[in-house]
Order: sequence, then C-alpha cells, then structure tokens
Amino acid sequence: MPDIDDGETVEVQGSAKDPYLLRNVGGVYSCTCPAWRNQSTAIEKRTCKHLRQYCGEDAERARLGGEIPTNAARARKVSTPASASSGGTPSAGSSTAPPILLAHSWTTDVDLTGWWMSEKLDGVRAYWDGTQFISRQGNVYHAPDWFIEDLPKEHLDGELWLSRKGFQRAVSIVRRQDKSDQWKEITYLVFDAPAVDDVFEARMAYIAQLLDETQPKYARPHTHERCKGTAHLREELARVEELGGEGLMMRKPSSKYEVGRSFSLLKVKSMHDAEAKVIEHLPGTGRHKGRLGALSVELANGTKFSVGTGFSDAERDNPPPVGSVITFRYQELSDGGVPRFPAFVRVRTDIDELTSNLDGEPAGVKVLAGATSVKSVSGAAASKPAITTVPKPAVAAASKPAVASAPKSVSSPAAVQSGAFVAGATAPRMFEFTEGTSSKFWEVVLAGNEVIVRFGKIGTAGMTKPKSFPTPAAAKKYYDDLIGEKTGKGYVEVGGSPGTDSGDDDDNEFDDDDE
Repeated sequence: MPDIDDGETVEVQGSAKDPYLLRNVGGVYSCTCPAWRNQSTAIEKRTCKHLRQYCGEDAERARLGGEIPTNAARARKVSTPASASSGGTPSAGSSTAPPILLAHSWTTDVDLTGWWMSEKLDGVRAYWDGTQFISRQGNVYHAPDWFIEDLPKEHLDGELWLSRKGFQRAVSIVRRQDKSDQWKEITYLVFDAPAVDDVFEARMAYIAQLLDETQPKYARPHTHERCKGTAHLREELARVEELGGEGLMMRKPSSKYEVGRSFSLLKVKSMHDAEAKVIEHLPGTGRHKGRLGALSVELANGTKFSVGTGFSDAERDNPPPVGSVITFRYQELSDGGVPRFPAFVRVRTDIDELTSNLDGEPAGVKVLAGATSVKSVSGAAASKPAITTVPKPAVAAASKPAVASAPKSVSSPAAVQSGAFVAGATAPRMFEFTEGTSSKFWEVVLAGNEVIVRFGKIGTAGMTKPKSFPTPAAAKKYYDDLIGEKTGKGYVEVGGSPGTDSGDDDDNEFDDDDE
C-alpha cells in the first residue's frame, strides 16, 4: 500500500460529493472527513477509514502503536437526514456532528441573478434534530425546556441568533448548561429543512407552513429574496454591512440539500474572515507601551503573521491568551498566501482548536478566489480510492475580496498586482487614532516610486489609495512626511501585517478540516 510523504497531500473520493484530503505533516496524518475531525482524541492518535484504505490497516495500526482506537473504528457514525440517504425517517437524539450543508466563497465570475439572497447571520449554527440543538462539531446546546417545547419534531437547520454584533453574547448564552433565562434573548432563525428531499424553494415553503402551524415562540423562518443582479447584490451587501451585519448568503435556485461544502451555497462579504492560533504577544509602543501591540498568529497551514489592529483598549490590556483561536478579517492574500490587512474580530470561544484555513478553504490546498483547485485522476485501481498528489509546498495564491469595495477606490497602478504589493515593498506600517468617538486606522507602504495608503474605521476594509512619484527618492520623502504628519495628529503606531512575499513559504501545514 502507498504511504504519504511528509508534507504531501493526496485526494481520495469518499461518500461525499467533494473528495477528502489526506495529509502527513511531520508524522501527523490527517483527513478532512468528519469522522477524523470529530474524534475526541489527540490528532496524532486519530485515523479513519480513508487513511486505513489508502495506507493500509497494518500500516495505520503500526503508526498508532499497535491498535486502532475504538472511536476511530466506529468512525463516530453520524445521523443522516433522509435527503442525504436512500430515504426513510431521520433519527432523533443524535449528539454527534450533524450532516450539514456548508458554503463556498463567491467568485465574481458566477452570475447570481435569480439566486436566493439572505443576510449572513452572526450567530451560532445549530442543527435541530427534533429533540435538541447540536453544534457543527457535535456538541449539544442545552436549551431550556420552555425554549424548545413548541418546536416541531422535524429536522431543521438554522442559527441561534441574538443580534448583529451579538455573537460573543450569543455564544456565552448557548454554551451554558444551566438552561438559564438568558435564552429569552435568543431566536432560532431557520433557513433549511435537511430531511425534505426536494428543491430549496419547496424546503422553504415547508418551513414556512410548519412554523406557521406550530407557532414556536422562539423560532421563525429566515428571510430570503431573489437577487435581481450584481447591482442589487452590492446594494443589499452595503445595506447589511452598514447595519453591522456580516454579509450575505446565496442559495442556488432549485438546489437540493447536500452534506458538506457545496457551490450551491455561497457566502458574499466585502472582507474575508478566517481563524488563526495565537502564538505570541508582541509588545506595544507609544500609547500602547506596556500592553499588547499585536498578536503573532499562525494559520492551520503554518503561515505566520501578525494582527495589530481591531483591538479595543480593554482587549489590549487583557489580550487573547497564547494558544487560543481568534477570528480575524482580511482583505486579500499576498502572493505568498499571507492575509493582507488583518484585523482582530473576536476570540473563538465556541471552538477548541484550529480547524480551517483561509475563509473556509482546506489548509494546504491552492486557493483561487475561494475555490479549491485539485485535479482528479482517472484509471485508479478499483481496490483503492482514486488519488491525486497535490504538489508541495502547497501555497495559497493571491485571493481577491469576495466583493470589491465600491466606494471611491482608485485603480491600482503597477505597485498593486492581483491584490499583492510588488516584491521589495516595505512591510506595512499600521497606525491608529482612538479618541472620543473616533476609532480610525491608517496604514502605509513604500513600494519603489509609489506610496500606498489604506485608511478607514477600525474593523472595516477601509479605502486604499496609491500615489506615484518620478523617483524612489521622491516617494520616500513623501512616505516619511506622511508618517510625521499622522503621528503629529495623534496617530499611534501599533504594528502592521506582513504584506509582501518573503519568498520562504512555510509548508508546515496541519489541518483539522474546515467546518
């Protein structure tokens, strides 16, 4: 049987629509299937049927010290709704990871006219199996009896939602096990019916009728409307983001409910977001001297960079601990796969370990505007799954934002190519101004004979403006003068984020799968 070389990624076709990825990183073997991901054991002790099929039972047993873990042998069987199986009534009472539909990021070459558009909710994804709420990782949310007493017995997919920008409080409420009265602040917004084996329009009609008949006090259908075209999409995106929402979700007309990540469900945001693990606290300077200046973080694929903006004063005084997982927003990727303009959003208290790469794409796989690029190989032997070796190191390519910022952006000169600064540009220098109601950032990069600045409200993508000069010396003088001007106005340097390709891409990629 074949083995997986250190740093190598191979593709196997399992029961899901999309293939699974097997990896070996420093002797730690992983698979992107739910069975591998949901085992309650250390990652180096995990296996699954795909690894055993590809590497061989004996090889896996030897790697794991002689025995296949019991929970791996069982593969943590997941309750499957009728739409994802050969039929029948879905079972209730499951406390393992539910078989849910996940989204890809929208790429602008896809025409979304006629698709169903809804607000992307900043809440907690919850699968209702007829008796209880289950998280994406298979944890039970202990809702009070009065919250669920009038919910229907059918399987539903939705979000436990509090309000826009209310994610942290929503998590703190639903993760409690005391069934507190704080659940009165939560609403279950239902956006799908996984067990209905029909098109999306029929599933939404079913949900509307079902909830109209049962009249649950704390649940309601999520609102969808038809997208009339790109202008309508951008207008709605701007409206939602202005209100503090995350973005939009787009459903393909007449699509079926699929288990796993599917291009029938797309997310649209002005900025991408992703998770990273905190590996170090970098000290602040100036106004932030004596407290956090920036977080040094690491992606699931091993890419390291710093996040120096988006923090409140309280968060700088009490920063996310080393080892914790944070969500950050970023505008795009450099040619070396480094997130550009990352801004801190929150600590991920709802997950215990880093499980995904940039914006939901599997770590270690080439990312092109939100799509995974892996070729299939035909003619594989029937005795083992079809595979494709993904060349290593797997480097994330430059990725453009899901939707370009509409307001007043300046066309990019030669210094800005495919969303990445040219080689030789200085690392971005980030400054912040927080006083009274003002909360602004300003970032500057010197690239040859051009100076590129980005500015705006902290937590937003801001606006980027490049300026060209006859000579590099003239650009350098303008660059120094700008920094002096900003610091003179009270802006404080807080540390930037690597914005150029250093040429030493790290292929130390481990992954627990994107959820």
